[in-house]
Amino acid sequence: MSKFIFQVDKSNFSEWYSKIISTAEIADVRYGIAGFIVIRPWGMYIVKELYRLFEAELEKRGHQPSLFPTVIPEENLEVEKEHVTGFKPEVFWVTEAGEEKLERRLALRPTSETAMYPMYKLWIQGRRDLPLKLYQSCSVFRYEKTPRPFIKGREFLWIEAHDAFATLEEAERQVLEDMETTRSVLYEKLGVPIMAFQRPEWDKFPGAVHTYAHDVLMPDGRVCQVASTHLLGQNFSKAFNILFLDEDGQRKHVYQTCYGIGISRMVAALISIHGDSGGLILPFPVAPIQVVIVPIPGEETARVLEKCRQLEQQLREAGFRVYLDEAPERTPGYKYYYWEMKGVPVRIEVGKQEVESKVLTLARRDTREKIKVEEEKLVEAIRELAEDMLRSLKARGEASLKSRIRDASSFSELKQYLEEGGYVRAGFCSTGWEGEACAAKIQEETRGRVRGFRIDIEEEPEGSCIVCGKPAKHVVYIARQY
Repeated sequence: MSKFIFQVDKSNFSEWYSKIISTAEIADVRYGIAGFIVIRPWGMYIVKELYRLFEAELEKRGHQPSLFPTVIPEENLEVEKEHVTGFKPEVFWVTEAGEEKLERRLALRPTSETAMYPMYKLWIQGRRDLPLKLYQSCSVFRYEKTPRPFIKGREFLWIEAHDAFATLEEAERQVLEDMETTRSVLYEKLGVPIMAFQRPEWDKFPGAVHTYAHDVLMPDGRVCQVASTHLLGQNFSKAFNILFLDEDGQRKHVYQTCYGIGISRMVAALISIHGDSGGLILPFPVAPIQVVIVPIPGEETARVLEKCRQLEQQLREAGFRVYLDEAPERTPGYKYYYWEMKGVPVRIEVGKQEVESKVLTLARRDTREKIKVEEEKLVEAIRELAEDMLRSLKARGEASLKSRIRDASSFSELKQYLEEGGYVRAGFCSTGWEGEACAAKIQEETRGRVRGFRIDIEEEPEGSCIVCGKPAKHVVYIARQY
């Protein structure tokens, strides 16, 4: 059999992304309804590991799992006017059941505030019921105009956490905790560089006091929002009449937050940020197969296979997801390229020489470097490789992100830099409503969007607004988005 080789230049990101989604069997877009995809086993294993990582982090921080219905009565959506106005153009409606027209329309959830908060009203009565911190792992449905697999789907996977507190200070702390949850998983465990912003007033979540979000800069220079958290204040608790009896004997509205973790978009980010012209590069925690063993056939094939099976068992007992590729019809070269394309972090090559010397050959996916490891030190060596690969992925990702942030001092520079892709940092008059006209001009003339200002670092504005020339009150980041 000839060698399997996936070689697509990643500089043509659109082509690369479409081909790797198909070739690596992550998803199939041929379902027959635009915007809806079938996630295949390799992709679903990645999804499941992402869910496990985030659910563990949420529960460690005091959240409890729940599951609410997929359908929401239309009257629930109508309760919070700003919220429904923001989402109604994207809502899918259920209007019939069998042969009968429904008496009221049911929305497929675009998000679950209006599904969950009527129940919160029933469950929260006094201080003893607070804080209430629930999450659900589910699908949401939105009629995206230009769908793209995982990046923008009409059905996409996520986790949403909805929290209620007695005080504003508790809610504000929760927002910071949510931001740290995103960073602790996506960057610290998976090496994907992210940018944290407070969104401007005109681009916040419908019904929120403030919106905070994490963006990932994709290889084509556009950004993908992978997570967001919202300080809701008392807007929804007043609309849904969620009250608690405080210790002073007064009934008060709770303060709320909601946090959306875009699992589908994180799959897109993982694939896109770490992959190369040879295919996927998957970090250890989400790799469906972490170690693949490839036997090298020859005079001692039986001994080689026996050794491979021993190693497979040893690694399984050590907690690794391992696969022994025994397929006789495939050459070792074919297997090397195939598993590299699939993004398996570590490959072990075992032939007669390795059996006799008890020194194994390991290849790491990120650098394709090969190293020799004594058999008795195999488990320790793989664990060290996993840590070193993560450090390498972080460093590479951070360097790429840093190189694609540029300062613009004029509108013409802004236009030029956005054409070339990446973030443009600039002085801006206001991220309050008074700055909306300047943001609209940027979007109309450059297709760039004001993402907001950084909340992880302090940046002092200098000079004037890049659009109107008024004194700059903020340093904002501008980019094109999906």
